[in-house]
Amino acid sequence: MKKFLIIINDAPYGTEKAYNALRMAITLRKNDPEAEITVFLMADSVTCALPGQKTPDGFYNIERMLKIVLLKDGRVLMCGTCADARGIRELPFISGCKISTMVELAQLTADCDQVLTF
Repeated sequence: MKKFLIIINDAPYGTEKAYNALRMAITLRKNDPEAEITVFLMADSVTCALPGQKTPDGFYNIERMLKIVLLKDGRVLMCGTCADARGIRELPFISGCKISTMVELAQLTADCDQVLTF
């Protein structure tokens, strides 16, 4: 079983980095149903995990994409320090998204087969 770690740094909207990272996560899992996918949200990307995102019809929605990753047995972790810095740690997050640490990120990086950063 291959293990993929996808690290996202940008906010959910404004650039397409989060969108492309999640497209990659979903496609990796689709191509290899046994693959272990972990998405780690850092810096402004921690706001990707906030629920209630409303986007225009026909426009991608990061909340829906994260839910797809989670429904396909992927993990979505968020940097706790980054959430603290943005004052959002105490807000509700998309169900299944979990606060994490740099220690856990370092261990995930050491244990995975491939790391992708966006």
